[in-house]
Amino acid sequence: MAAVLCEDEAEAHVRGVCFKTGPPARTGVELEWLVTDRSDPRSLISADRLDQALAAVEAPGGLPHGSRLTREPGGQVELSSAPADTLAACVAAMAADAAVLRQAADEAGLVLVGRGLDPYRDPPRVLDHPRYRAMERFFDREGPWGRTMMRRTAALQVNLDAGDDSEGVTGYRFRWELAHRIGPVLVAAFANSPLQGGRPTGWLSTRQAVWSRMDPGRTSHPRHHEEPRTAWARYALDARLLCVRQEEDAGNGQAAENGSGGSAAPDWSAPPGLTFRGWLRGARGLRRPTREDLDYHLSTLFPPVRPRGWLELRMTDAQDGDAWVVPTVLAATLLDDPVAAATAHAATEPLCPDGEPLPPDDVWRRAARIGLADPEIGKAARACFAAAESALVRSGAPAALREAVADFAERYPERGRCPAHDQLDALRRG
Repeated sequence: MAAVLCEDEAEAHVRGVCFKTGPPARTGVELEWLVTDRSDPRSLISADRLDQALAAVEAPGGLPHGSRLTREPGGQVELSSAPADTLAACVAAMAADAAVLRQAADEAGLVLVGRGLDPYRDPPRVLDHPRYRAMERFFDREGPWGRTMMRRTAALQVNLDAGDDSEGVTGYRFRWELAHRIGPVLVAAFANSPLQGGRPTGWLSTRQAVWSRMDPGRTSHPRHHEEPRTAWARYALDARLLCVRQEEDAGNGQAAENGSGGSAAPDWSAPPGLTFRGWLRGARGLRRPTREDLDYHLSTLFPPVRPRGWLELRMTDAQDGDAWVVPTVLAATLLDDPVAAATAHAATEPLCPDGEPLPPDDVWRRAARIGLADPEIGKAARACFAAAESALVRSGAPAALREAVADFAERYPERGRCPAHDQLDALRRG
């Protein structure tokens, strides 16, 4: 039997596992796509058809660079790269694996669509694992936003080392702060979900709007504390339980990411309103939580920046084609290049009013609603792109990466636009 936790042990565990310090070096990226039929983009794709299309890719050795392929509840697919020692290596490996996945989809008559929200379809939940049943029940208590998130959204996530123990630009405290400060810039510059049900929603990133309407105790950023470990530990323990694994089925948690889990799986629903801290202190009718329960609880928290030993930057809409390269390069360069990091920190100062170190919720909402048309966000974005372009030149980055960032900057931020505007223009053209 796994040992039960006390409150102090739980907090110490969170502080220890979520910020693993060391010189920042590695880069990873995770890409999600909506999957549509090439001949009828508004039709639904059955789970069986998707299984057949992906069978070869999911087999051992199916992806040449070892990225991990998983499924999302509404039939979206996700490709997660292994951490690479350089940004260029990360991009090259993901590009190769994504090409294999895209070819497999194409041979099955399917298309991988990089948009933050499905603009037309409302798919059913196709994964039946108890995690997703419990998640749906949890979010249904407060509205339709959870179902929309689970079934209709797709994102891009950049994974970067937390940083070292210094107080400078390579330190984990500075990098935690900077990751949040550039968050609204990434939301605005790469907003790519302005439609739902075939109509404009009034938001450029409707995906981000959906997240903002969900449980803030697990989707908004933690309250600032000078020590990020403390801020995150408090946030994690005070978040409500999304699910409680049944001991007889706890070992099947990984199946939640890549399979149905079977219709006979037990009910993982958590008592309404119960936080993990409350569970630690004793909850009637529940067994005592273990370290494994805490680790699983951490995987059910979805803030824009999530520490998992490294930093996950989770705020960006999925991008079409190979455009995922640009937010990946931008985020990694702004955090990992010391000069670019200092420039980005200064450029995002206006997004943090009243001397606060992190942007407030209102700035995130403005980024999602009007994007770079917001004067402060637009100015910060242009400065961040310029800083990244200069850093890429200094570092001798591959020409393809430099050109991708420069071309995107000229097409979008310099004109106050983002990919969502392309969708709106196409809609107006009929």
